Parts: sequence; structure tokens; C-alpha cells
Amino acid sequence: MSYLSLSTWSLHRNLGPLRWTIWNEETGEHNTSVQEQPLIHTLLELPAEAARRGYQAVEVCHFHFPSTEPAYLADVKQAFESAGLSFDTLLLDYGDITSSNDRRVTADLSLIREWIDIASLCGAKQIRVVAGEALPTDEEAILASASRLSELSAYGRTVGVKVVTENFKSLTSTGASCKKLFDAWGEHASTITDFGNFHGAHKYEELALTTPLSVSIHVKPQYDENGIPDETELRKCLDAVSAAGFNGAFVLIYDGPGDMWEGLERVKRIAASYG
Repeated sequence: MSYLSLSTWSLHRNLGPLRWTIWNEETGEHNTSVQEQPLIHTLLELPAEAARRGYQAVEVCHFHFPSTEPAYLADVKQAFESAGLSFDTLLLDYGDITSSNDRRVTADLSLIREWIDIASLCGAKQIRVVAGEALPTDEEAILASASRLSELSAYGRTVGVKVVTENFKSLTSTGASCKKLFDAWGEHASTITDFGNFHGAHKYEELALTTPLSVSIHVKPQYDENGIPDETELRKCLDAVSAAGFNGAFVLIYDGPGDMWEGLERVKRIAASYG
């Protein structure tokens, strides 16, 4: 049974500072860049607020965690449980496991394992890992990514967290490269399909191609300057994944102007009929 979820990216002007992870090429270390944003809801308040608004699950971006201390992560887990809401996926928005810099790959893999542990402690079912930023035509990079995702998947299973990827960033920007990656990854291959990350004449075919291995669909519409979604185009996307047999979380995405909850409601009005 499909159900409605949202990504914390859809509330990125409501949840306080964004803590971006960046690679420092000079020092060979990870740094954090803080981008100030208004704090309307804390992460601990969000599950109850989302449940009140009719959502069944939430996906949380890693840069929305104000702390990764075990006590705080236990509070996050409790907040979801108290709200009766599923913490479906922790979205790790950093990492290039196909980098030509071996030092960075080693550091990124270590950081990803740390976030897998964080996902486990805060009760997330899954963690989304970026497959890589190499070109989608780079066959060697696809195989390297598949091998590293397989290793990360195995680690995730030891702590009860499923590792998934997404048609996000360069390596998985085409349906063809996604299929090659999934085939090489093997039986544990799993993904998120985002409507906004495929482009061109074959977009709807590519959406259908990745749907069978998708744990969630990022329902990201095209908007006009007022944040009004293109309903015709959005329904074509929803029809494509529904026809492919999708049965999971429809994660609503809004990053347009104005009130973000109101923007989400406009997307929900269209997507709700597919749930």
C-alpha cells in the first residue's frame, strides 16, 4: 500500500541551520559549512507536526541533524515513535565513492559507515548513499560504485539499516547507468527514484525502469515562479511509476517560493489520489 511521506528538504527554510559536509582538498578532511535558516520546527518536533498534517513517514537529510550524539539520536527515535510516524530514510547528501582521489574515497567510505551507525541509532530503516559523481558513461566507475555500495550494504545489514542509492548526481543521471549499476550491485540493489533528476525525451521510460527497485519515490514537480506545480507533467510521472507497480512511499518535495507547508499541500492534492 502506497503512503505519503515528506523529505526535510521540503522544509529547509523551517528547520534551522543547514550543516553541509564538504571535502577539504588541501587538508584531506571533511569540514562542515553552516548555512543559517529560520528555526520554526526542531527536528524533534517535526514527527508530531508531520503526523498532524496527515503524513505517515519522513525522510531526514543529514544536514538537518543539529547533533549526532547518541543521547540526541535516541531522542529522535523516540520522537518518531511517539508520533506514530515511520523514519523511512536518512538522506546522506554528501559523498563521492567514484572520486579519482583515493584518499577522498577512503575518507568518504569511513564517513558513510559513521552515518549508517547514526541511522541505526535514530531508528531509520534506510540510508540513501550517493552512488558517485563520475560520468554516467564511465563503465569502470559504475563497477567501482557497485562494489563499494555492496560493501556498504553488507555493513548496513549488521546494524539493521538498508543501504539504498538514488538517481542523484552524475553517475546515476540516466536510466541506462542506473540499470548497469543495479545489475553490478546485485541482489541487494535498491534505490529512490526522483522525478526531478531524469531529463529529456526518455524521462518517463527511465522512471519506470528504476521503479521496481525503488523504496520510495521523490514526487518533485516542475513549478512556475509562484510555486504552482505543473499538474499535467506531475501526473505523467506518477502514472509512469504507478504503471510500473510502485507500492511504497510517495515522498513529497517542495523547494519553491513562499510557505513551504502550503507548497507541500499543493503537491499533496495531486499525489494523494495515487496513495
